Order: sequence, then structure tokens, then C-alpha cells
Amino acid sequence: MINIKKLYKSFGKNEVLKGIDLTVEQGEVVAIIGPSGSGKSTLLRCMNLLETPTSGDVIFKENKLNGKNTELEKLRQQMGMVFQNFNLFPHKKVIDNVILAPSLLKKDSATNLKNEARGLLKKVGLEDKADAYPAQLSGGQKQRVAIARALAMNPEVLLFDEPTSALDPEVVGDVLKVMKDLAKEGMTMVVVTHEMNFARDVSDKVVFMADGVIVESGTPQAIFDNQQHERTKNFLSRVL
Repeated sequence: MINIKKLYKSFGKNEVLKGIDLTVEQGEVVAIIGPSGSGKSTLLRCMNLLETPTSGDVIFKENKLNGKNTELEKLRQQMGMVFQNFNLFPHKKVIDNVILAPSLLKKDSATNLKNEARGLLKKVGLEDKADAYPAQLSGGQKQRVAIARALAMNPEVLLFDEPTSALDPEVVGDVLKVMKDLAKEGMTMVVVTHEMNFARDVSDKVVFMADGVIVESGTPQAIFDNQQHERTKNFLSRVL
């Protein structure tokens, strides 16, 4: 579904990504782990061109996203994004946050969109919060609303940028449960995460990044139980 080839990204003289090759298959859950500053979030943001690569290709469903004649906005609509800090609109009710994008694109009638949104809020365990405002929610609830909002566009892939790192530890489990349920349903997901148990238990592929390169990637068993590189071993021995 996503094919990244020889991806480089620099900010000024700072080279953050140094020749990344990565594939994400349909229905696959890919966890990207690694120390802070390794380029994980930049790689994720290059996948839907929130960051423009310096060089290399990002191919989504056989469409080169950074090609000249690509209908980027249409393709982006198929890639949901969940951010670390929720990015909800504080002046809009929860249900209006969820339906905002499909409403702007006139995907359906307002009534149908609201009915679908209520179904999505039920899916993330927040059907009783439809008429609340973001300020009335906990961090974990806000993040679950953000996931419902991403799902409202019926995306083919969901990109998660450290979705639990801004949350209090006691609410992390609620968000991870929603993500696990999506994985069971076959949603294609790329998750930048510090949650090693999620990476080990839920993902199909774990990618370990450090210093702008993919040091090692493989099944959770290979990465957690049979590392091939000292850099991976050192990282995991510190975080586990």
C-alpha cells in the first residue's frame, strides 16, 4: 500500500532522514520505534507529504505522492492522521469535530454524517460525549475523538504519530484498546510509538530507527527477541 524508496529529508543543513526504504502492505500494522530525534515522526509525516521529502519517492497505491501530476488531496483523503496533541477544534462540539472533513467535502448529508459520527464515537467508547466540547474531555478521550475523526473519512490507512506520549499513564490503555480493535479489523496502520508492548503484541512489523536510518526491521519476535544489531539491543535494554 505504501512504498518508500531512498527517502531523504533535510531541514537546512540538518539531514534527518538518510535514505529510507520501507514498504507497508495492505492490512499490516507497522510500529516504528527508536530514540527521540531518530527521524520517526519526520518519516511518518513524509508518508502523506505533511513534510516534503528532499529526495526519494513516496508511493501510495501505485501513485507517486511527490510526483508532479499527482492529485495529492484526493490521495490524502485516504490516509487518516492521528497526532500526538489531538488537534481538535476547541470551539466545536465533539460530533462537529468528527464530521468536519467529510462535511467540507460534501461526502453525504449532514444527518447521515452525524449518524455515522455517532457510530464512530460508540466504536471508541465515547457515544455519550457527542455534544461535549474538547475542554470537557480528558486527554485520552480527546485522542479517541481524534481517532474517530480520522475514521470519518473511511481511510485506507491510518498514520499515528506517538498517539499516547502526551497522555497520563492511566488513560493510555483506553487509546491502545481502540488501536488494537482497529488492527483486528484489518486496518492498515503505521504507528510511531514508545509503547513497546503495543509494538510487540499488536504489530506485524517493527521498524527500529536511529540517526535517520532504519537500523533493523522484522517481525516483533525478531526485533524483541533476536536483534541483529548492537544499536537495537542497547535501545531495547534501556526501554524494556
